[in-house]
Amino acid sequence: MGAVTLRVGDLDGMIRYYRDGVTLELLAHDGPVAVLGRGTTPIVILEHAPELRHAGPRSAGLFHTAILFDTREALATAIASVASRHPGTFTGSADHLVSEAFYFTDPEGNGVELYFDRDRSTWSWTHGQIEMATIFLDPNRYLAEHLTESAADAASTGAGLGSAVVGHVHLSVGDVASAREFYVERLGFETTATLGDSALFVSAGGYHHHMAMNTWNSAGAGRRGLALGLGKVEIVVPRADDLGALGERMSHYGVPTRDDGRTLAFDDPWANLVEVRAAE
Repeated sequence: MGAVTLRVGDLDGMIRYYRDGVTLELLAHDGPVAVLGRGTTPIVILEHAPELRHAGPRSAGLFHTAILFDTREALATAIASVASRHPGTFTGSADHLVSEAFYFTDPEGNGVELYFDRDRSTWSWTHGQIEMATIFLDPNRYLAEHLTESAADAASTGAGLGSAVVGHVHLSVGDVASAREFYVERLGFETTATLGDSALFVSAGGYHHHMAMNTWNSAGAGRRGLALGLGKVEIVVPRADDLGALGERMSHYGVPTRDDGRTLAFDDPWANLVEVRAAE
């Protein structure tokens, strides 16, 4: 997964949240656009759009951007940093068997997950479905175990440790059947897990999930209007040939696309913009 673009009303405030709280680095800031990430990897792109309003609470859009850290120490650093600077934004935590996750809501209502993956050798698959669960994970105990002295020092200054990437993107959608048809049958992801008719998890290459779609807050939602929140989801495929094949696939299914020679862009059934590019 590539960077997630968010349309925001308070650009400076959102930069502070993701930089000083989540411990991302401000990689670029050009007028109304700020890019935050780690090293040379963009994670969140903020586009200033003060003229827009928030969508309704039951609208389709972003459920959360999930940021994957490479060590438990790095994750603990980010958790401690957000907790100290934005304590009211923590919404919960869970052991999902495949990962350890901590959930937040940024100052403009966008969901954020900060997580660490357990080694793939410990994941359990049954008939092609990944075994995941939601088990209570005590955040204070987690910090006590993994917030080292160097991590605590980094957190106190808003600095981050290790590397981080967008691990997965979770969307709010109107119905799971349409999500499966679009993201699995048309786009080409593989289903890795389902929760009845309320949630779908999909991936490529045997990951637990690169994307998820749920109807927990948005059942029956239609196409989105222009509003604050999710602006774009970026997917990165390995090769230019993969991008060409995807273009042919989407054309076969009658999905309108925009191809500028470097990226292929299209809307999902709820007008969430998806942009695919090749890593080459």
